[in-house]
Amino acid sequence: MRSYKIIACFIFTSVFFIFISCNNNSADKSLSSDIVKNPNTADGSSDTSNLPVFQFAEEIHDFGKIIQGEKVSYSFKFKNVGKSDLIITDARGSCGCTIADYPKTAIAPNGEGTIDVTFNTEGKKGFQNKTVTLISNTQPNAKVLTIKASIQVPEGENE
Repeated sequence: MRSYKIIACFIFTSVFFIFISCNNNSADKSLSSDIVKNPNTADGSSDTSNLPVFQFAEEIHDFGKIIQGEKVSYSFKFKNVGKSDLIITDARGSCGCTIADYPKTAIAPNGEGTIDVTFNTEGKKGFQNKTVTLISNTQPNAKVLTIKASIQVPEGENE
């Protein structure tokens, strides 16, 4: 009889937590449907004429020769040359040594912004090629920026 009480208590607790977890307020986290546009149609055609569009001054930056252990930064400047608000939802570096900071608010048509990339050269040597992948509401939704550097080990240190 005791095992039935334990099972009943477990089931009641599980159901209780399921109801509580399903009662979150996800409306606060969602985007307005006005800014999420899908250009694809069921017939396979697509109309991208009203979407936001990145236009970068440059998509590759070469730091040249730098000393191992330095932290270097570069700001990639861009403009939204599309016809609707540009929203960046994520910016991921190709490794933990590359960090990107991006605008967290919408960039209006003809608006400008920057993607600030910091590269930590600690423990790196030789030629390095790192990327930052931006995820946004553009088509295609991923944009890749690249940084390069030739890392020099300081004299007198073991390679």
